[in-house]
Amino acid sequence: MRWNWLVGFVVLACSNQEPGEVTQPYDGPPIPWAYRSWPEAKAPADNPTTAEKVQLGRLLFYDPILSRDGRTACATCHSEIWGLSDGLARSIGVDGEGPTGPGRTGPNRTLRNSPTLWNVALVDDLFWDGREPALESQALRPLEESGELGKDPDAAAKDIASIEEYASLFRAAFPDEQQPVTRDTLAKSLAAFQRGFIADRAPYDQYVAGDAGAMSASTQRGMELFAEAGCHDCHAAPRFASPRFEDRGIGGDDPGRFDATGREVDRGRFRVPTLRNTRDSEPYFHDGSVATLREAVEHEVTEQVRVGKSRSLDADEIDAITKFIDKALTDRTREPHRPKQVPSGLPVPADGFRIPR
Repeated sequence: MRWNWLVGFVVLACSNQEPGEVTQPYDGPPIPWAYRSWPEAKAPADNPTTAEKVQLGRLLFYDPILSRDGRTACATCHSEIWGLSDGLARSIGVDGEGPTGPGRTGPNRTLRNSPTLWNVALVDDLFWDGREPALESQALRPLEESGELGKDPDAAAKDIASIEEYASLFRAAFPDEQQPVTRDTLAKSLAAFQRGFIADRAPYDQYVAGDAGAMSASTQRGMELFAEAGCHDCHAAPRFASPRFEDRGIGGDDPGRFDATGREVDRGRFRVPTLRNTRDSEPYFHDGSVATLREAVEHEVTEQVRVGKSRSLDADEIDAITKFIDKALTDRTREPHRPKQVPSGLPVPADGFRIPR
């Protein structure tokens, strides 16, 4: 098995390695890349994760008190039913009608597809264009966007502080704060909750831990083809993601990363998303223009062929890669549990019907 490790070491470039991932010797079943340890999701020093913060953040995540219309919550665009996304090409925020999912309508549509929050604790440079460096700074942006939640964070903190149950929860979560309910503690609570969205118990993880039967022979074939097509250059194990921003020939006139950096070289480039639990977060790419996982795989392989990084693959081989992503990289064991009630007394946003897999 040591040969497998050495080949992977040569094949993979260090540019796709996230901080905390360490290349290690590997003695498990065959894999076509270097084995890397799962990185630790570290909280910042000024916001250590506590059970009290996580509990508070969960309630806030599902509470429409954070929105202008009192009907929209963070979970409206990031639902556990839809892969911590929402099943739409572009999300519909405040003043929308209908439950989360493809049937939702409304006047306020976001610029881009709602990115999944799975493993977001391990991501630097958040959003499709990478404009936010941390979960804490990211957490309030939807409130500040008029078409998303559309509520000033200070006004939200004031409304929350007037509810005794919330006031008590904030005091427990931030006992050293003279004023426990502020926009800052609101952001810290939401960030602490979202750091728990970790997917690292998929069949692939069981396989590399030594259970050779955790992936079927056809799924293993898909893994080999995934590597042969060069997909792992951007979607590197174990997270099947990378810190890169890439132009994959989709997006029209959307400037992408250029919005954050102002560098012309970044125009049209977007954050490489994780493939963990991606089967549930269709449609795909930053504009949601690709409807199914198989179509997304086919597009990416075609792009790899165009740039000379892969041979052409037939339909059966595309199916095999799709199966690997679908079956081997799905782990919903830590998906959040939706509360039936929230302290504001507002109705928790509903989800549309989806056939469980």
